[in-house]
Amino acid sequence: MPLIAGLLLSASTAWGYRPFVSTDAAVAEPEEMEIELGYFNLERSRGKTTFIVPKVVLNYGVIRDVEVVGEFEVAEPAHEGAQLVDPGVFLKVVLKEGMLQEQEGIGVAVEVGPLLPSTVQGEQRLGFEGVGILSGRLLPFTYHLNVGGGVNRAEANPFVIWGLIVELPVLPRFRLVGEVNGESARGRPADNSGLFGFIWQPSSSSLFLDAGIRRGFSAGAPDWQFTMGLTFGFPIRP
Repeated sequence: MPLIAGLLLSASTAWGYRPFVSTDAAVAEPEEMEIELGYFNLERSRGKTTFIVPKVVLNYGVIRDVEVVGEFEVAEPAHEGAQLVDPGVFLKVVLKEGMLQEQEGIGVAVEVGPLLPSTVQGEQRLGFEGVGILSGRLLPFTYHLNVGGGVNRAEANPFVIWGLIVELPVLPRFRLVGEVNGESARGRPADNSGLFGFIWQPSSSSLFLDAGIRRGFSAGAPDWQFTMGLTFGFPIRP
């Protein structure tokens, strides 16, 4: 039991939420910048390969329990030019502190903000997304549940999103992770998939390495995706 408690503590206090689509009910510390960088991402769909380099998420802690999130990715399909994909800016707020803040019980957060225009054909409009997040623990697992929706960049079409992350700490700085998630929009095939991977903190420093493989479950999802990346943080003070 002491070993299990130690593993869970190390998992709950660590951020680094690559390689997931979903997120957790935690934010960066005030005046801290966290960078989630996907330095290698490959997507295989209907016989076509797309490289996504880089994939970037920036998290800046504004005040306690509040952060600003910016994200984008650069995709380069085979025989096509690079495209700016899925840019967005969000405000993430912890409504109830929980295990990720070393408190008792389930943590609750929301993340809301605009989906910015991309360079993909048909996605040059503004959209909006909001998601509610629960983070809790069912021994020996840690879980993060996401449910939300919004309107996309293509003709303000409404959509619903959901996701569930599960983590299993197996060593003090090593976690096996899994995720199932999906998106459904009116008039479009569902984009549902599952991921299996790991997050590794090689030392006590604020650096996390990750890798994962994702399999699509529905017609709107890529057949396979493979991703590798890292997360690191540093203070930004006036």
